[in-house]
Amino acid sequence: MAPLKPLRLRCSVQNYDWGRIGEASKVSRLFSSNSQSKIDPRKPYAELWMGTHPSGPSFVVGSGIDGSDCDLKSWVDENHGAVGEKVVEKWGRDLPFLFKVLSVAKALSIQAHPDKELARVLNKMHPSIYKDSNHKPEMAVALTEFEALCGFVSLEELKGVLNSVPEIVELVGHVEAGQVMNIKENDGEEKVKAVLKSIFTQLMSASKDAVSGMVSKMRNRLNIENKVRALTEKEQLALRLEKQYPADVGVLSSFFFNYVILKPGEALYLGANEPHAYLYGECIECMATSDNVVRAGLTPKFRDVQTLCSMLTYKQGFPEILRGIPLNPYVKRYMPPYDEFEVDRCCLPSGVSVVFPAVPGPSIFIVMAGDGSMHTDSTEDDITEGDVFFVPAKTMISITAAFVGDDNVDAFESLELYRAGVNSRCLE
Repeated sequence: MAPLKPLRLRCSVQNYDWGRIGEASKVSRLFSSNSQSKIDPRKPYAELWMGTHPSGPSFVVGSGIDGSDCDLKSWVDENHGAVGEKVVEKWGRDLPFLFKVLSVAKALSIQAHPDKELARVLNKMHPSIYKDSNHKPEMAVALTEFEALCGFVSLEELKGVLNSVPEIVELVGHVEAGQVMNIKENDGEEKVKAVLKSIFTQLMSASKDAVSGMVSKMRNRLNIENKVRALTEKEQLALRLEKQYPADVGVLSSFFFNYVILKPGEALYLGANEPHAYLYGECIECMATSDNVVRAGLTPKFRDVQTLCSMLTYKQGFPEILRGIPLNPYVKRYMPPYDEFEVDRCCLPSGVSVVFPAVPGPSIFIVMAGDGSMHTDSTEDDITEGDVFFVPAKTMISITAAFVGDDNVDAFESLELYRAGVNSRCLE
């Protein structure tokens, strides 16, 4: 059998209402280049999906018998060496990861992703809402400054919240708030988690009318106080969220979470049953192949408050930020503690080449900016912004950035691309 070669992909876009509008969205520009389609200047472009998930499949360009495009999932299933023996043994003949680009204009829902056991239960009970039986750990690598809420603040910070946001205390009651104020770190982790779970559940379960009244009261108070003092970052964020989602309980619950601002090139990873909400910016995202989301705030979509509050780990503390492990002068690798995926970031100066060695699993490459070429032992492809390739297992790739400039001008423009693949630790 002839060796498999890189395949050019045509990918799917999601137009969720939190996406950036028209040309302002990196997703729209990538999608337009990838699919040769026009950008609708009125439409939000939220996510570019690269992979085999049925909600946003990718297609192999010109691979059908009649020269038409064939969906990647079918192609992988028919080409036995495409994902490699170790991947087939662990996950079957499919990609275990889903690769995305996100352009976020306003906050996504406060959400968490179920672990495998809960995912199977939710899928069986409510298949129309929870369409996957798989878990969904994920990682976001910032392309721009990227804002998110992630995980619960420390006990000390939570006590500060109850002292400074009286509307939360009024909503949950002084008895519930008092339990938090009276607990100590040395009371034990399980007791602290139980008290945190109790007050968070009380807050998220409050009636719509009560929440609406308290959000309005908080907004009015902060607008008045803003005239005599500088508001904190979290207070400014709450006012921003209130404009996007008026009268939403997520505006108040945002005080319970860590506010994270990633710089370009920094990454955040999220395990099962951890609360989070992306707020603003653009990122590369990679996850296990699933679209399971349990939502409870900052959304017009279906909310499953009871499931969310019962499933969370209630771990406290600031999340770990990944900055990438240098593999060579041009490539950094982001390796979260999950088997399904890792991400490489490659930035090549003009005219420079780099080799991605053959690995036992499949990869997907996306060109984010610039021009260049992709080589294997037997193929060569010109590449440009928006190009996406599926690279089969055991395929070595060489990438060269196009030379920019002339004899009299030094050129520093670079080729920027990202690669998603199965976590190397799992393939050793």
